[in-house]
Amino acid sequence: MAAAVLLITAPAGAIGQDVAVMGGTVHTVSGEVLDGASVVIRDGRIEAVGIGIAIPAIPDGMARIDATDRIVTPGLFEITGSLGLVEIGMVGSTVDASMNDDPVRAAFDVADAINPRSVLIPVNRAAGITTALTAPTGGLISGQAAVIDLVGDRLDDMLVRPRAAMIASYGAGAATPLGGSRAAVSLRLRELLDDARYWREHRAEFDAGRSRDLARSRLDLEALLPVLDGAMPLIVNVHRASDIEAVLRIAGEYGIHLAIRGAAEAWMVADRLAAVGVPVVVKPLTSRPSGFDRLGARFDNAAILHRAGVDVIIGSFSSHNARWVTLEAGNAVRHGLPWAAALEAVTLGPARLLDVADSHGSIEPGRVANLVVWSGDPFELGTRPETILIRGETVPAGSRQDLLMRRYRELDPDRPPATRDGGP
Repeated sequence: MAAAVLLITAPAGAIGQDVAVMGGTVHTVSGEVLDGASVVIRDGRIEAVGIGIAIPAIPDGMARIDATDRIVTPGLFEITGSLGLVEIGMVGSTVDASMNDDPVRAAFDVADAINPRSVLIPVNRAAGITTALTAPTGGLISGQAAVIDLVGDRLDDMLVRPRAAMIASYGAGAATPLGGSRAAVSLRLRELLDDARYWREHRAEFDAGRSRDLARSRLDLEALLPVLDGAMPLIVNVHRASDIEAVLRIAGEYGIHLAIRGAAEAWMVADRLAAVGVPVVVKPLTSRPSGFDRLGARFDNAAILHRAGVDVIIGSFSSHNARWVTLEAGNAVRHGLPWAAALEAVTLGPARLLDVADSHGSIEPGRVANLVVWSGDPFELGTRPETILIRGETVPAGSRQDLLMRRYRELDPDRPPATRDGGP
């Protein structure tokens, strides 16, 4: 197939450029697959999608992208990392994803710590990831995560939804600082949620010093109110089947909008997860147990969950290698997940969970123009994004890794690399 041609007839640098993506096989995700279709973008949003949008109907001066014989999808939505919050995992001064002094950090909002110039953003964006949930880590209640588009050099440029989800953990890791028992995790979670309920109804007494003792500060209790109201999803990292059932019981008691993340043994309780409508975020390339809570891990976890009627979301569970989400999705397909379901699991599925599906995750009129033109099947190893659009802007595909590759690909044998002091 001939390489896709990018014909820029209008400035490409500004977010919201007018551009037409023409002639590709467009996977809208929310609707049909359209062969030979075009997508017209104005002011950073999709204006029209369809077959037969003729070239003469596109105004002169509009940027045009030839996607003939190419696959066009929504930009990928990665939901399991901490992009912008970490650079080097072993260097604490470069990690802003965690508060290490307290197992309960409900008021911890990561948005102010996001670094738009993180070197991890370009390399993962170059793989077709246009949107991410950047999340806190650690503790029983990790804190509040934010949805960002991977474009811009200021937080205001990239922020889609602050405080998009509360992140928590259940199981052996969460139990350790609480005495070692999973029952202690359940006890602490119920105590926190009960106190938040009480505080909501007795704020005046609390402010006047006339309320009963509460387990947390007013900031943590205030942060938990959207979780109790169902306005903010609680995403719980949990693997063991019995632990998943414990989390489901607690969520049912308090009416929480719940999602399960990790979920190595979720296939064992797939019917129950489907019955209560809880989405599950999985890493399909998990079959070898890395702990006693994952003894039942298997490659077809995603396929079993999908067949049971569970909304499956796929993640890389990595910040440095978030780009591997396509590899994860491809292996889920290899082990029985339908291809269309895998694409939804890395686009519209995360957007629905995080309440941004009215703007992200699909190719429809009115949606934010986050699109990728692929050289082939996006879940095949040899496929690469040829054009990436975020908010209608054509973004560069290069990264720090590319610069290093070009620098050292061809070395002059007569000029060895310089030493630290500049000498030979």
